[in-house]
Amino acid sequence: MSITQPDLTRINTFVFDVDGVLTDGLLYCFADGEQVRAFNIKDGFAIKHAIRQGYRVAIISGKNEPGVRLRLEQLDIEDIFLGADDKVDVFEDYIYMQGVHPATVAYMGDDMPDLEVMQRCGLRACPADAADDVKEICTFVSTKDGGRGAVRELIEKIMKAQDTW
Repeated sequence: MSITQPDLTRINTFVFDVDGVLTDGLLYCFADGEQVRAFNIKDGFAIKHAIRQGYRVAIISGKNEPGVRLRLEQLDIEDIFLGADDKVDVFEDYIYMQGVHPATVAYMGDDMPDLEVMQRCGLRACPADAADDVKEICTFVSTKDGGRGAVRELIEKIMKAQDTW
């Protein structure tokens, strides 16, 4: 499945889930309680590049880990919503406060907690290894798995279509 041209040219905001999208969904748990995830450097480059080009980037995740917040802040992301019990409420508050029209938002999620919010966005995207229910509603299914360049692929396609890459 691929993104259609009209969707690409309207996007000015990216919203991402963390686990399974920016990471591969694996969670390493240590005896001291620390939980570790791996982020893809190429995804990080694309996010920083999009921000420098004037795109909005937001994160909405159900988990709230200090290490994740630190990584996202290192990428210059200002709109970080961790520990979100209701992703739809967070999303709707965000677009209202930012004055963003939902049709201009690309949302990438990978599992059931993302479904409802994805249906409110102009472009629904997911990694190749997303849950089947998520894939069924997506306009764009990446050729890459979560944490393996799916975010980079989406950002690059949209920015190239808008001559901003």
